[in-house]
Amino acid sequence: MAKRVDRFEDLIAWQKARTLVRDVYVVTRRRPFWTDRSLQDQIRRAAVSIPSNIAEGFERARRSEFHQFLSVAKGSCAELRTQLYIAFDVDYISEPALKVLLERAEEVGRIIGGLRASIAGPRNHTQYSALSTQH
Repeated sequence: MAKRVDRFEDLIAWQKARTLVRDVYVVTRRRPFWTDRSLQDQIRRAAVSIPSNIAEGFERARRSEFHQFLSVAKGSCAELRTQLYIAFDVDYISEPALKVLLERAEEVGRIIGGLRASIAGPRNHTQYSALSTQH
């Protein structure tokens, strides 16, 4: 049986998204990123949006709102991936760095998609009881 999740910090999606944010900050702290404040800010905002929307949606405690915020978080994953391609295209990140970050962003997107599907399923009287902290 799935373990009930009472805190957004226990969600695998949020945990992995938080790690992705850290990775994006590490990459964008380096040259030449720090000379392009506009792209640096935009890519960081997209990354930060992912765990932020997961947390906000969870705390709203309504299944429909959580689903909506997960959709926004998943969209932010796509935005982040696009910006990573742009950073690569303008020689701000290497191909290996691009590959690693894209894989991580895609993984987070898949996890969010699975979480969305789990809460969109049949109604359960226990808030988010279908969510599991186990993988």
